[in-house]
Amino acid sequence: MKTLLGAVEIRELAKELDLKPTKKLGQNFVVDANTCRKIVKLAQVSEGDIALEIGPGLGSLTLALLENAHQVLAVEIDDRLANQLPITVEKHGFDSKNLIVLNQDAMGLMQLPTKPTVLVANLPYNISVPVLLNLLERFPSINRGVVMVQSEVAYRLAAKPGNKQYGSPTAKANWWVDLEMAGSVGRSVFWPVPNVDSSLVSFVRHAPLGDERQRSATFSIIDQAFAKRRKMMRSAIADLFEGEAEDNLIAAGIDPTIRGEALAVEQFFQIGEQLLAHNSRK
Repeated sequence: MKTLLGAVEIRELAKELDLKPTKKLGQNFVVDANTCRKIVKLAQVSEGDIALEIGPGLGSLTLALLENAHQVLAVEIDDRLANQLPITVEKHGFDSKNLIVLNQDAMGLMQLPTKPTVLVANLPYNISVPVLLNLLERFPSINRGVVMVQSEVAYRLAAKPGNKQYGSPTAKANWWVDLEMAGSVGRSVFWPVPNVDSSLVSFVRHAPLGDERQRSATFSIIDQAFAKRRKMMRSAIADLFEGEAEDNLIAAGIDPTIRGEALAVEQFFQIGEQLLAHNSRK
């Protein structure tokens, strides 16, 4: 019989492993099985999917994924948790052959043994944005997903141009995916209970706007625009264009007096194209 983890069992398991959840690793474990099933359902995980999970912890979400997915790739930095996960999976009636555990830091993840199709993860609060951007860039086989992050981060990721929450992470993520808010998660479903609120963000991949050279140019524009977000674009990116920012913005179809927070990634791309042309003329 296949079963999921409950709150009492999670605490007992942590005690067995002499595990004291650390804030440094963002260890707040989900102890509610219904929440795990809800997340998996939102991600539309099916038997044809290879699911990538970052920071599986004690395995709450992992088991819910194994109920639906063909295979789960779990990336866990903590040795004790990585070694325990296959044991927990077997104890709960699942076949550990359907689980691949990678005992490493998700921040440095460069390759995987197979191609994941969906990302479903409770991302550590302190590294959620860089991890997500790294995964979207490096693993184009991920076509959709749901991530649980701090609510403040979730609002930023799902923000649209013109919203005060909109910033560099959103614009960059939009190069690969469209993101939407997918609900909130109560603090009581975690152990230990965090002192911040959590929310779910769903995403669906679309074709990138251009190649790696074009992405790099676009991201350099985004970085400058949001590093000086109170300045008009002609001032924010002046250094990149060496005194020709206004002319290049006009050529890109962008109002030179607009601020970066009002621009969608497609508009940053147009400016990036001008930057590439400008640099090629040097």
